[in-house]
Amino acid sequence: MSDRPIESAVTAAEIVVEGRVQGVGYRDYAQRHAERLGLAGYVMNLDDGRVRARVEGPRDVIEAFVRALEKGPPLSQVRAVSVHWVPSTGGFAGFDVRAGSAP
Repeated sequence: MSDRPIESAVTAAEIVVEGRVQGVGYRDYAQRHAERLGLAGYVMNLDDGRVRARVEGPRDVIEAFVRALEKGPPLSQVRAVSVHWVPSTGGFAGFDVRAGSAP
């Protein structure tokens, strides 16, 4: 039995980032960090100016990803990051940048 069963288990999060996060390389930044951390999922622009990410992986790794999203790339100005934990689907082979859509 592992000492950290919950942190090691695969989970998922829906993350919404508010602020100056479109037109500043934010999605590419998120993709690079997710791939570096070994997370699966996607990131996309929302029509209202926010960015949405869906990630799957170990909770502690997702939390590290969220910390990176709170910083953002140099030209971004992150105002808020909300995280909603959801069950993992296992339906992602990698991490993609998707075209935008309504929230």
